[in-house]
Amino acid sequence: MIPYELMIPPAFVMIIGALLLPVLPKFFRSIWFLIVSLLTLVILWNLPVGSFHNIPFLRHNLVLTQSDALSRVFGAIFALIAFIGGIYSFHVKDVKHQIAALLYGGSALGITFAGDLITLFIYWELMAISSSYLIWARKTKESEKAGMRYLIVHLFGGSLLLAGILLHIDQTNSILITQIPQNYSLASWLILIGVCLNAAVPPLHAWLSDAYPKATVTGAVFLSAFTTKAAVYVLVRMFAGWEVLLWFGVAMALYGVVFAVLANDIREILAYHIISQVGYMVAGVGIGTIMSLNGTTAHAFSHILYKALLFMGAGVVLQTTGKSKLTELGGLYKNQQLTFWLYMIGAFSISGFPLFNGFISKSIIVGAAGESQLDWAFLLLTLASIGTFYCLGLKIPKFTWFDGEKNVKSTKLPLNMHIGMAFAAGLCFIFGVAPSLLYRYLPFPLQYEPYTASHLVETVQLLIFTFVGFWLLKRIAGGEQRITLDTDWIYRRLAKPIWNIIVIPVDKFFSHTDVIMMGVVKLLVWTTKNPMQLFNPSLKNISYNPDRQRTTTQVIISLILLCMVFLGIVGLWYLK
Repeated sequence: MIPYELMIPPAFVMIIGALLLPVLPKFFRSIWFLIVSLLTLVILWNLPVGSFHNIPFLRHNLVLTQSDALSRVFGAIFALIAFIGGIYSFHVKDVKHQIAALLYGGSALGITFAGDLITLFIYWELMAISSSYLIWARKTKESEKAGMRYLIVHLFGGSLLLAGILLHIDQTNSILITQIPQNYSLASWLILIGVCLNAAVPPLHAWLSDAYPKATVTGAVFLSAFTTKAAVYVLVRMFAGWEVLLWFGVAMALYGVVFAVLANDIREILAYHIISQVGYMVAGVGIGTIMSLNGTTAHAFSHILYKALLFMGAGVVLQTTGKSKLTELGGLYKNQQLTFWLYMIGAFSISGFPLFNGFISKSIIVGAAGESQLDWAFLLLTLASIGTFYCLGLKIPKFTWFDGEKNVKSTKLPLNMHIGMAFAAGLCFIFGVAPSLLYRYLPFPLQYEPYTASHLVETVQLLIFTFVGFWLLKRIAGGEQRITLDTDWIYRRLAKPIWNIIVIPVDKFFSHTDVIMMGVVKLLVWTTKNPMQLFNPSLKNISYNPDRQRTTTQVIISLILLCMVFLGIVGLWYLK
């Protein structure tokens, strides 16, 4: 254990490390990124259980570090994926990109270890701002617009969260993070909605599928890991057992799969499957049992690894070909065999194949639904698994690496990108064959054996059924160039009318006000420069504008202003 006097909040390590990046030699920055990530992992894993770093704030205490089993397992995977992402992006020399990635990871860690709502909110907003740059850094017109939409949506969600926090403090006179009972008060709903927006719960989800495909190749890896899973952590911490989350979670799992089937861009397909997989976690929070909360935590851990691996594979395709649409890809297996097999480990993991980490985590949530006699949830969550394997295990591989008619050419790849993929793939396999390595660190004691005969048979049947269905429909299962409307259509469609109705009139009002006030100021300057001009029109330079003669109205206004100034001075003197 680290001595108490030497402990610092884990988030500070990444944030300070990010701020030091610009002053370091260029060749050392990528190495520093890895050092900071590993140092953060070591520090957080050695934190003792309890509350630390309390700072007086008004009538309350900010708790910068609240360490327990739940925060530790989320913090560990955040630090670990920052390290893996640092390997994958080792070739990136854009210091602003590196700073944004470390700040992003640090803010996610800050949320994980925050013991009070004010600290959580500060990190929440830092996470939104820092992650936006990972979209803008691609420096295309589409990424610029998507990044701005992303930031606006998240600032709106942050505003809801802040409003809920302030109401909660007013009602409870406490800023400490605790489980919120299902009282359905306005404060609770505002906090829940603000958190659900970051968790990409429909209909508050479209920012994810809009922005992630337009981020940089390496930035998308970090984006896939932090925002939604930090929100899942807060849901587990504060809203366990809220039944409404079960309904929305199941809907998410199906919603993401349906839109992924319709999508054509690889990273857009992966983005929609983030929504689907997070749906399992949200449903687990809604079930609210010890088993389901353990399942949510385990699945968040697993999801970060295999989803990062999948985005790495898609990033390699984009990096080497400049293309990411299934209709433009094909025939890459000849030159990208290693990329393909590393990607497939991620695909096997997310599809719940035995021996991979998705198999040992997703099944806990589905099993918890069955144990709680929620048969409808059990069946629908199982159904969503079929769509996952269909899209990520069959559709993307076939039309990216094997559709040989197109024979797309690819360029050379930086070695570190494959090393990062291999690191993530290895962990997906290790945790899959040795689930106890993860189970022992879950927030509650867990007695669950994933490798039972019934579970294996059920999983194999689903996978075979999905494969046969894809094979029979392979001619019509490919990507198609289509426009899919999601809920972001609403605010995109309304953007121009709202701009014309609200922004332009306000802008004109302030512009006219500015002109009037400038005229008043000029008039006041002219009047006070030589007050005798008011009483002696024969004096020269009587007007501040040589092209315009002084009028009686100007004189009256000037006198009124002088009187107001005089009365103001007298009033201030009297109050003194």
